[in-house]
Amino acid sequence: MRIAIVNPNTTSSMTDTVVAFAASSARADTTLVGVTPLTGAPSIETHIDEVHGAASVLFEIERLESGPTDGRPDAYVIACFGDTGLPGAREAASGPVVGMTEAALMTAALLAHRFTIITMPARTMEQSDRVVRTLGMGHRVTVRAVDEPVAEVTNGSLHLLELFVAEARRAMTDDHAEAIVLGCAGLADLVEPLTAALGVPVIEGVAAAITLAEGLVAQGLSTSRASTWGRAGGMVS
Repeated sequence: MRIAIVNPNTTSSMTDTVVAFAASSARADTTLVGVTPLTGAPSIETHIDEVHGAASVLFEIERLESGPTDGRPDAYVIACFGDTGLPGAREAASGPVVGMTEAALMTAALLAHRFTIITMPARTMEQSDRVVRTLGMGHRVTVRAVDEPVAEVTNGSLHLLELFVAEARRAMTDDHAEAIVLGCAGLADLVEPLTAALGVPVIEGVAAAITLAEGLVAQGLSTSRASTWGRAGGMVS
């Protein structure tokens, strides 16, 4: 099967990092295609960034959908915490669309009763809160932040790991967190050292989303057109 990983921002190095990590957990018969928009925001940190990012996601999905049927992705994954542009993407895509945030939270819910999202920077906590509310998980999830710019993700700094370890330990002590969800795409390199340092499950959303997308495609399932994500005119197609 063919899955497109759509990065809502224009930073191709982040797309490359995300795709490389996702490939390590994807099925052998799954082809992953990284998609980076040519225009938009270099990172999704503000509400304006999010609007530009959502437009970029929709543009890229519509571009892929307009090509030959046999070349279209079987599913899409949105690689941005907060699931930028997810509702419109589900309307536009012929196959299922999985947001990394929803996937990470649903995965964590199978592994722990209480868990904590650690996002970055602090001003993006609202985006995480929004997805938590949408999924009705507020009684199980807390949201914390490492107040560093998203650009730090591509620097691979030891400093960032230390900040995440410290915040995760506070979450485990103060929030009784039993698992940690990484609240930003491109943090895959932190999964192994965080797991070793904390001794609890650490969930990276893009890998979780790939696994869910593969399962949906394998079962022949896709987005319902009955109402919410129906096509223009309310037609089921």
